[in-house]
Amino acid sequence: MHGTGGSGPATARSTRTGRDRPAPGRRLAGRLGGLSTLAVAALIGGCATYHALPLPRRAHLAGAVSALRTEVPALAPGAAPRSIAVNRPLRPSDVGLLAVLNDPALRAESGYLAGAQASLLQASLLPNPVAGVVYEPQLGGAGVAPSWTATLAEDVKSIITYHTRVEAAHDTFEQVNADLLWREWQTAQQARVLAVYLYWGRDSLRASRRETQLLDREARAAHAAAASGSLDMRALAPILAAKASADQTLANLTLSQLRAWQALDALLGLAPNVHFSIAAPRAAALPRHLAPLLASLSDRRPDLVALKMGYHSADENVRTAIIGQFPALVLGAQWDQDNGNVRNGGPTAQFDLPIFDRNQGQIAAARATRLVLHAQYQARLDAAVGTVRALAVQIRRLRHAVRQAHRAALAARQLARSAQRAYARGDLDERSLADYLTAALARRLEADTLERTLGQARIAITLELGLGLPQVRIVPAAQI
Repeated sequence: MHGTGGSGPATARSTRTGRDRPAPGRRLAGRLGGLSTLAVAALIGGCATYHALPLPRRAHLAGAVSALRTEVPALAPGAAPRSIAVNRPLRPSDVGLLAVLNDPALRAESGYLAGAQASLLQASLLPNPVAGVVYEPQLGGAGVAPSWTATLAEDVKSIITYHTRVEAAHDTFEQVNADLLWREWQTAQQARVLAVYLYWGRDSLRASRRETQLLDREARAAHAAAASGSLDMRALAPILAAKASADQTLANLTLSQLRAWQALDALLGLAPNVHFSIAAPRAAALPRHLAPLLASLSDRRPDLVALKMGYHSADENVRTAIIGQFPALVLGAQWDQDNGNVRNGGPTAQFDLPIFDRNQGQIAAARATRLVLHAQYQARLDAAVGTVRALAVQIRRLRHAVRQAHRAALAARQLARSAQRAYARGDLDERSLADYLTAALARRLEADTLERTLGQARIAITLELGLGLPQVRIVPAAQI
């Protein structure tokens, strides 16, 4: 009884110990389950979350210049931001900055930089190691344990090409940034050209209205004289013809001004009926020596910088493609256990046999892209230098033509006034008076047209030389 009783508890303890200690397979499954839970928790903690970005339901057009963004950020280290004073006549240069700050198209394009930054971030990340687990519980047979296999591997080729891929992505990011800066410059130039056009167009409109009113008074006086019989009806025709021509000129100028205002309002994000006062354009002096400026043009103009960055990116892609001709290599390790509870472990390697594909296609494509960008850069540089030299010649000739046109307009105006006095005395007929008045208006409009052309040429040469505009982007960043 005692022996039997003593053996009972011992057997019971032995049995409980066997039930409390999990089998090797269950221990592995429990560990894997715990690791999986930790991995899932880590992944969830590092994941991005969704935030809605609803579309606007109405247009955001400003109803006045005072409602625009006017704060120009600091353009250099240590410099202070400045605010454009919109409560006084705006210079064309300030109109250009306002266009850069408020143009809806530029704000939309700024999102491309966020895309390039995301591509750079993606290129800077190495591929994740690949892990695998196979667990096979024993269902029957002579085995004593379940079998399992665990593997861990990493793509070595992606590590070898990491540097060149990141350099290519960084150059692409800089290319996009320079392209956007060039787009800002072009928008500023377009706004400044429109401001110059509107300023001299306003001057032409005033002259045209003045001449039209004068011809209208002369036409009414001639009508009254013809009605009273003191003037032959045939003498009335030249005055009426001149008035019709002046009316047509005034209508064309008014329509051109309206279209220019609408185009400028669109660049500024304003409602299409908003007008403001534009100050007289300041004549920027033409640089005396163009050779030093042309020599450093490729370091100053954003479009040339963008092409240069694109070429560097393509060159890095050529390097990546050449490295990629070597066999792909995946290194790792493997651990396993069979049904006989025999465990093994060791390194693993997988690689391609470069028999058919040695990355010839990728190398050829990368070299062709680099060659195209090389040619595009040379063509753009040649065009920029040629345009600057051509504009310099045009500006010199336009300045001489403007001086002559103003002298001719002043002389024609004086002759028109003398003709009016002679006509009032009866010393000049209606046809001659109409010719003098028409010639005076034509000379004035010609002078204004040359002034406008000269101002636009001066704006163009500053853009071509990469002068007078911010060297950094000032468009507010897009929200993503």
